[in-house]
Amino acid sequence: MLRHDPIYSSHRSPVVADNVVATSQPLATQAGLAIMQQGGNAVDAAIATAATLTVVEPTGNGLGSDAFCILWDGEKLHGLNSSGRAPAAWSPERFPDGMVEHGWDSVTVPGAVSAWVELSEKFGKLDLATVLAPAIGYAENGFLVSPTIATLWARGAEVLGKQPGFAETFLPDGRAPQAGERFRNPGAARTLRLIAETKGRAFYEGEIAEEIVAHAKANGGAMTLEDLAGHAPEWCGTISQSFDDVELHEIPPNGQGIAALMALGILEHSDIRDHGPDDLMSVHLQIEACKLAYRDLHAYVGDRPAMTEVDETALLDPAYLKSRAALIAAEKAQDFGAGAPKQGGTVLMSTADASGMMVSFIQSNYAGFGSGVVVPGTGVSMQNRGFGFTTEPGHQNIVAGGKRPFHTIIPGFAVKNGAPLMAYGMMGGPIQAQGHMQLLLRTQLWGQDVQVAADAPRWRILSGLEVACEPTMAPELLQGLRDLGHQVQVESPDNAFGFGGAQLVQRLPEGGYSAGSDPRKDGQAAGF
Repeated sequence: MLRHDPIYSSHRSPVVADNVVATSQPLATQAGLAIMQQGGNAVDAAIATAATLTVVEPTGNGLGSDAFCILWDGEKLHGLNSSGRAPAAWSPERFPDGMVEHGWDSVTVPGAVSAWVELSEKFGKLDLATVLAPAIGYAENGFLVSPTIATLWARGAEVLGKQPGFAETFLPDGRAPQAGERFRNPGAARTLRLIAETKGRAFYEGEIAEEIVAHAKANGGAMTLEDLAGHAPEWCGTISQSFDDVELHEIPPNGQGIAALMALGILEHSDIRDHGPDDLMSVHLQIEACKLAYRDLHAYVGDRPAMTEVDETALLDPAYLKSRAALIAAEKAQDFGAGAPKQGGTVLMSTADASGMMVSFIQSNYAGFGSGVVVPGTGVSMQNRGFGFTTEPGHQNIVAGGKRPFHTIIPGFAVKNGAPLMAYGMMGGPIQAQGHMQLLLRTQLWGQDVQVAADAPRWRILSGLEVACEPTMAPELLQGLRDLGHQVQVESPDNAFGFGGAQLVQRLPEGGYSAGSDPRKDGQAAGF
């Protein structure tokens, strides 16, 4: 029985259907459904929505993004890491003042296009040209910019307008497009066609690759054809943590998904089950568990091969997590340090189809438009994932050529008793692992449906005792947190996306799915 209690502000209902798509932009949702209606499966729909989002939501992702995916193919779970590596010429010496946020020296090899190709070849039913057709159509013929994206576009333009190639592509008539105006990106249409025709080879080895490298060279970047050609996505599997009879699966490091697993493992050893979803003590326990997990995340996590001192096995060791849980005090908030686990620091879509295939796919430029770099004539806007490195000597996430930086973007997947349960995730930088934990507990421990869980007010830890909360949180809960010593910052509704944008698809006991999408953006779930 599906229960829907619209107890939070948006009062949306979940979409219930045999084939579903949930994304952050209605045009992308429609593109995914259209591909399914042409005989495509959930993977085809995920690729179609991902490609369409690079066109209709350039404020969060683009053709130069990175990507990750967790999917259930009908029989087993797969994890794909398609994040790119630093140019071979990068080293700490290149960044004497620390990592830079914008420009070519923030750009690592983009991986999203290779993820589309890899997923299509391994699991798709339709050819890539068919799957990319909706995105090509919107790039060539244009789309009407929505109010939310128009606002983010204008903010991005203020910061990035002088980055190489940005204004030429994203500021027609010298300004950001306004809500309701039509925007075309013919360069992106050209690149998408070449990706379809060559199965991605043009992007990493051919015509587009050459233009990317030429633009880098002309603007002081270190990217080479060898850097691009050497890129390959990795089938990395997943790591997991159980909470009662549900397992949460995440992509292994270099991403932050392990923090959600650590927080859940810490809460396993708490009395959170004795409290409701919006009770003071349940929120306090979650905040404290996340603070403990994030301290270790930022101290120890980097590219997986570099995690030699402390790896995911040590961080997820049950005895270690139990020892961390013992540090939580019910009567007060604390500023924890990193632990000693071993002696010695986006757009998302969820899809599912009637065959049982379920997909959680995420791709991102990192900070909004990313680096601000756009390769002229291609529509390729580059992420700024290089900013995720550190130059701290001895740190496992220290910058190096050929190394992947620490990543914030993470897909999530829940399994129950060995069977697929929920493909989900959240956009929004540091909140993502925190949000994965909040959404899992709301849907699985407290039985809220996916739309109610997406609507619910959220919080995110900042630093020390600081925690940001949404203004829709109950006043008595906010005061209770302050009384415990949390330094609560109630953020303006204008910063709603700071609390993430969730997309969830949950399998129903009698078949079909329930899908929910976040009201904080232009999110939409649909199905048939």
